[in-house]
Amino acid sequence: MARSTSNALAVAGALALAACSGPGREDAPRVEMDADWAQVPDGTAYGELSAVDVDSHGHIFVLHRAGREWKEPFPTDLIAEPTVFMFAANGKLLGKWGANTLVMPHGLSVDDEDKVWITDVAREQVLRFSHDGAEELALGERGVTGQDDGHFGRPADIAFLPGRVLVADGYLNDRIAVFDRDGNFLESWGEEGGGPGEFDLPHSVATDATYVYVADRENGRVQLLTHAGEPIASWKPEGTGHPYAAKPIGGGYVLVIEGRDAEGRYGAIGRLYREDGSLERVFDAGVDPRTGTSLGHDIALARDGSVYMVDNKANRVVKFELATAGLENSE
Repeated sequence: MARSTSNALAVAGALALAACSGPGREDAPRVEMDADWAQVPDGTAYGELSAVDVDSHGHIFVLHRAGREWKEPFPTDLIAEPTVFMFAANGKLLGKWGANTLVMPHGLSVDDEDKVWITDVAREQVLRFSHDGAEELALGERGVTGQDDGHFGRPADIAFLPGRVLVADGYLNDRIAVFDRDGNFLESWGEEGGGPGEFDLPHSVATDATYVYVADRENGRVQLLTHAGEPIASWKPEGTGHPYAAKPIGGGYVLVIEGRDAEGRYGAIGRLYREDGSLERVFDAGVDPRTGTSLGHDIALARDGSVYMVDNKANRVVKFELATAGLENSE
């Protein structure tokens, strides 16, 4: 999911309310969330969960590994069960597809034509599907790792600009690979490193009308680029951890989910940034660490202001309201 949601401007009006006390994990207010909104039939293979996005109709697409776990070396056989579930906002399961197609799916983004793009780190490909799951396009050579115009190094996520597709080619190549909508390679941005415009595992990429936002995971920062790939700013306030997803939500605000803190401990800390890179709010969207482990892996914002977050370690997609997330007295 890499699109800004224009309707989120209604949510942004609530952002001038109270902010939480600080960026420390131990002080972050917990979010009231619905962890059971998705109505998954009993006996259905569902998990390990990886990505989420929302289409123009308000359908929620969830990408999962149907019982397969991330473990290296990756397998080569296809997952036999459906790996993409489509839900209505009320949680009703509307459809599922992707059986016998993916090996180790990672990222999912829906474009402005409601095409569904998925990265597969084991297949080393970026795949485009119709809304109902018909494969239309494959970028990269299946099963072959590389760093050129025809290969990926474990691609992580996808975003869109007019006429262009941006791939966070993240786990091995530390770049943003740029293609046209027909899959023709145009250019790449960045390389491994910690300087401006350099990356250490770009885990997610997102866009709005002004910037490209990269969750530069192992550098522990969010980078802002122009639409031409030039670095503009880097957000890394003191005490922040490793961002797994960064999504512009309108009004200059950017929602970030951190899957690990600065010490590498798993969690699901949300940070809401203002346009100047300062923090508006911090909140905890994870499970109680005394009872389980969370890893905030991906986020999507619906038109009604609801946030859907993939909690990879807790094997769930939770739903909460951004308008009150991080407000001490939201109840």
